[in-house]
Amino acid sequence: MSGGDDATMSTESQRAADSPEPLVELAGVGKYYGNVRALDEVSLRVLPGRISCVLGDNGAGKSTLIKIIAGLHRHDAGTLRVDGEETGFSSPRQALDQGIATVYQDLAVVPLMPVWRNFFLGSEAEVTKGRGPLRRLDAARMRETTHRALLGMGIDLRDVDQPIGTLSGGERQCVAIARAIHFGARVLVLDEPTAALGVKQSGVVLKYVAAARDAGLGVVLITHNPHHAYLVGDHFVLLKRGAMAGSHARADITLEELTREMAGGSELEQLSHELTGSGD
Repeated sequence: MSGGDDATMSTESQRAADSPEPLVELAGVGKYYGNVRALDEVSLRVLPGRISCVLGDNGAGKSTLIKIIAGLHRHDAGTLRVDGEETGFSSPRQALDQGIATVYQDLAVVPLMPVWRNFFLGSEAEVTKGRGPLRRLDAARMRETTHRALLGMGIDLRDVDQPIGTLSGGERQCVAIARAIHFGARVLVLDEPTAALGVKQSGVVLKYVAAARDAGLGVVLITHNPHHAYLVGDHFVLLKRGAMAGSHARADITLEELTREMAGGSELEQLSHELTGSGD
């Protein structure tokens, strides 16, 4: 073997050694509802400290992919691995137990409850008072924990007693991200977190998405907005009609190319010709 071949193998071996093991890996995953193909041969690797963006228009299969990772649906084909072990979730609780937290676009919050109650919703800290069986919430500890957890993410709310419904949509998304990190998430799946937000609020949310990555989490960002994806993403998977239409590392694609590929490339060009008459 030549010295050049040795050098090539050495470089490839080094790259493999430097690449972290995926926290979650989907390989050739498919999901079918009768004769309807919701997902077909979709692959995704979620690495610690990286943001994997899944892009596609409505009907591309993004929601089905989320439900498989979150444990709401079980895949029908392919493999799902967590920490290298093949598995399949039969409930969201199983996914949570593996450290996979999903933040949906329509956040499950109680608007009239204070921020701290929503932060601990379903995970309330309790303390026994007296000799009887009655228990009551340790409100003081939960308030303090909520305030410290939010500060740790750079979210400085003056009053965690204010109803969460008084916060902006971006602030509620940030609270949900901080909550997932506090309760031990290793993988954070975000379902269109900026879809209903303005430019300024979207920027705030993306800042905390990047903070989750910097904290070492593996992040899956589901979005139809290539500009938002490109601001924070390390890798991009494009879905179209339930199948993969592209998979690119950030270094291998520009925003213009990503936008064009997501929009359909030649299909978009053909539509442009038809609308402008430039093809005549």
